[in-house]
Amino acid sequence: MTRALLLALALLSATAAFADETKGDAAEGRLKAYTCTGCHGITGWKNAYPNYHVPRIVGQNYDYLIAALTEYKTGDRNHPTMRAQGESLSEADIRDIAAFLSSIKIAE
Repeated sequence: MTRALLLALALLSATAAFADETKGDAAEGRLKAYTCTGCHGITGWKNAYPNYHVPRIVGQNYDYLIAALTEYKTGDRNHPTMRAQGESLSEADIRDIAAFLSSIKIAE
């Protein structure tokens, strides 16, 4: 029984370490997200055509950011500017940017 418990704990800690490793590096993401702030970091910014507000991405959910950036990269989400941005990102870049943006706490 003790061996099984120790094995289970070892596997659990290894899985947790692997999950953190694949989540992305927020410090790297901070450097890679500089182009994002050009539009997403300006309060009240509207795109000239068509006229819509640019969504706030700071503090957004990590998994949502991964899904959105991946869908822009693959073309599953249609937006010319974001498609061009997404195509230039590797999977590691996407994870790093998502880790950085999701780590920022928004003052309520």
